[in-house]
Amino acid sequence: MPSIGNIDLPAFPLLLAPMEDVSDPPFRAICKDSGAHLMYTEFISSEGLIRDAIKSKKKLDIYDYEKPVGIQIFGGDEDSLALAAKIVDATNPDLLDINFGCPVKKVACRGAGAGVLKDVPLMIRLTDAVVKSTRLPVTVKTRLGWDEQTKNIEEVAERLQDVGIQALSIHGRTRTQMYKGEADWTLIARVKENPRIRIPIFGNGDIDSPQKALEYKNRYGVDGIMIGRAAIGYPWIFREISHFVETGELLPPPTVQERVAVCKKHLIKSVEWKGPIVGIYEMRRHYTNYLKGLPHIKDFRLKLVTLKEIDAILEVLDEIVAKYDGYEFERVPLELINYHEKCPV
Repeated sequence: MPSIGNIDLPAFPLLLAPMEDVSDPPFRAICKDSGAHLMYTEFISSEGLIRDAIKSKKKLDIYDYEKPVGIQIFGGDEDSLALAAKIVDATNPDLLDINFGCPVKKVACRGAGAGVLKDVPLMIRLTDAVVKSTRLPVTVKTRLGWDEQTKNIEEVAERLQDVGIQALSIHGRTRTQMYKGEADWTLIARVKENPRIRIPIFGNGDIDSPQKALEYKNRYGVDGIMIGRAAIGYPWIFREISHFVETGELLPPPTVQERVAVCKKHLIKSVEWKGPIVGIYEMRRHYTNYLKGLPHIKDFRLKLVTLKEIDAILEVLDEIVAKYDGYEFERVPLELINYHEKCPV
């Protein structure tokens, strides 16, 4: 079984990817309920933490029921990352993750996230600074390289391990690909097969069904899988994959009652954590995904994204359960959401 520091994981762990504006405590709570084994916060700017920025510090919120949970930071300056690591240390997560994978222009073009892929020596210095500044196990999330000409993940994996990281998650695309095209897991497999690599290697990219998860597990030999976009509006992906890997059997899709119950929990926790105005507003992006597959749902969805009181929203959700009671969902591959500028790593 893979382990990260003193964190023991199941034989084939499923990780929730850090997703900006998605992987907040309310979302992590429902993913934990659905079987995610290890979760990460949204990425947090090292500069924001040092400046005591309210939004950055809010992202440090973690809860005991989430554990094991990792806090992810990003930045392009050694001193800033080292100081941010000390701040993270004080919040007592189970591990600290460094983001070297976010392809969004506003991050990468500032020399952070996937921008560091253009300067491997800098990546190693940044990682070394973090490892030396924290008592926590340090992990890294990255991509295959900056572009097709610089797919250097095999070298990067060795050098990151040499400076002390304890696990590596690899998204099977380059920075220039963003989320276009199919994720290439062949280089992830080569990292895993490298006899020098002793740390767990987790694969990420395009896993949208239990069948695909098992196929990639067997074909590429990774220690576990990190799931991002496929979990949005469908946290059941975690339990479905675990069950299929263990038994070879597909679980039935969640019922309308299950979908609405989880949607309600997500809404309530969103309001508790963010307050009624922001919590209700930011929940609006999720309704379409929870209700995907229900016919003639447009009028209900319109109400959900315009109402401003939680009790009224809960009433509409109850109406949906009553109207669609007994509706049988078809099992189809999940549609991976295109984030544009709102991206998981």
